[in-house]
Amino acid sequence: MDSQFFPEAQIMKRLALDNPWWDGSGILREYEEMKPRLFLRPFLSLLESLPRGRSIIMLGARRVGKTVLIHHSISRLIENGIDPRKIIFLTVDGALLNLNGLHLEEMLELAAKASKTELSRETEGLYVFFDEIQYLENWESELKVLSDTYKGIRFVASGSAAAALKFKSMESGAGRFTHFCLPPLLFCEYLRMAGAEGLVVPTRVNWFGKLTDGFDTVNVEGLNSHFIKYLNYGGFPEAVVGGALTENPHRYVKEDMIDKVLLRDLPGLYGISDTRDLYRLFVNVVFRSGEEFSYEDLSRASGLRKEVLKKYLTYLESAFLIKIFHKVDESARKFQRVSTFKIYVTNPSVFAAVFSPVTPDDEAFNHLVEAAIYTQLSQSDKEDLYYANWRSGRRCGEVDFVRLDILGQKPERALEVKWSDKYSRNPGELKSLLAFMENNSLERAVVTSVTEARLARMDRISLQFVPTALYAYAAGIESVKTSD
Repeated sequence: MDSQFFPEAQIMKRLALDNPWWDGSGILREYEEMKPRLFLRPFLSLLESLPRGRSIIMLGARRVGKTVLIHHSISRLIENGIDPRKIIFLTVDGALLNLNGLHLEEMLELAAKASKTELSRETEGLYVFFDEIQYLENWESELKVLSDTYKGIRFVASGSAAAALKFKSMESGAGRFTHFCLPPLLFCEYLRMAGAEGLVVPTRVNWFGKLTDGFDTVNVEGLNSHFIKYLNYGGFPEAVVGGALTENPHRYVKEDMIDKVLLRDLPGLYGISDTRDLYRLFVNVVFRSGEEFSYEDLSRASGLRKEVLKKYLTYLESAFLIKIFHKVDESARKFQRVSTFKIYVTNPSVFAAVFSPVTPDDEAFNHLVEAAIYTQLSQSDKEDLYYANWRSGRRCGEVDFVRLDILGQKPERALEVKWSDKYSRNPGELKSLLAFMENNSLERAVVTSVTEARLARMDRISLQFVPTALYAYAAGIESVKTSD
């Protein structure tokens, strides 16, 4: 093999260091000591059931733990009896592989040689993980060829430039690639990593008048305290484990995560020459996260033409930095022409990094609470989520979250997010929610609170009040289950 920079023997040594389990050492201690994310089980389930000739593309923002998840998966595979020498981990952005200009198949051949594993078209039972694959040009075409050539090998590719991964894999890998999205840390995962999971206990709860399996808290004030920390610092595993984010959120998130995406990844992928415009748009969106936007409004605020603005928003959404959230009207009908929409940051703690940490007294707090709830809810592929907003004559109103039945497109659930206990005592003040329920024949809805948990009945309508932090925990648990 013709090498441009480094001899093959040096590359082989590097591969052995990156795959310490080949000699029985197991994964590196830094990964072993981290608690696995709850998405480990659904990912392993997907990996084990992967049809021949298909590969997994792991999507996710920077710093959400994709590399750690891969190493925890490797550890579980070994525990389950897979020969360690049949598990290969390749860091595509590593200097020895990247600077030598190696293609994916060449990397695979070298790794197989280094692990003393036979490689042929008939090879079975081999697991190959390509990390940071976006640094290889035309990776999607090369991975497609590998999937076709080595049908008995399970390939996984991950990377942080999610825009490139998402678009290119969908264009070039039809029928070959299966996507797995690793979201920011959910609140239930945060509590687990912070050693505070004991604040929530499984129990039988009175849910709309019926006893069912659910969760309760032994200390709602303590749970709320952790929820506020989660809003400000808790979206990244390393921050919870090491405390680096709470010590310097500006450096950890803004400089190490956001700036790399906005100033390097997206400009490099899409030829953006003036990153100031992209950055200014992003900061504006973060500051107003959870508000309703229009293209005209954003165009005036950012100074960007609407065509450029739409393109930049698409890039930011594909990079898992923001989520555009669409609306329905008071009859739960979708709008044919999209004129206004909400935008949420996918990770609420980005706000604290760009601006400053928030408290319940801050104006931005309620919107970030909504963003956090959206993060928990939006991980389920079965969730067809919208917000309701209508203005008709003197009638106007808004409901934070509406779930439509996927087949019938009729409202199944309505959720109003409030960081307040006053509505549990005065449910009649929730006029928009009540009007939406009456207009759509919805008999029940959920309203979050600070500490109150109770059922309020009004004529034919029932409102279940539940503490916001407890609802966030339960919604996250449900999202993990639906990913399994």
